[in-house]
Amino acid sequence: MPQPTPHPLRLADEITRQLGQLADHLAQAPPREAAQILGKVLDGDKGVLGRVTALMITGAHFAKDHAQRGILPPEVWLALGRAANELHDVGLDLDEHADVISQLAKPPAPASTATPTPAASAMVVRRRR
Repeated sequence: MPQPTPHPLRLADEITRQLGQLADHLAQAPPREAAQILGKVLDGDKGVLGRVTALMITGAHFAKDHAQRGILPPEVWLALGRAANELHDVGLDLDEHADVISQLAKPPAPASTATPTPAASAMVVRRRR
């Protein structure tokens, strides 16, 4: 009889499935709801990005321990550590824009308040190293 899938592997499969569903919802959501979803996902402490970063950090610690014992090649440890650092840096970059996302997630102001119409802006690509 085949061995049942251990709980942590089922959990990883379920999280993967739910992330796919969340991406589908995000793609179809109106702007305010999409901003609310992004705000939850990008939260550095409690959000998906923060939790995935913590998971990668844990994976890097696992790989370090096993690399020092000669079980894993050191390149695996280095790659996981680099991935954890990159995710952390991405989180910091996105934190700079959290206020904009949270503003979009709020209900619209009453009609009596004059708010400027949003205007398109030129796309600026920058990367911090």
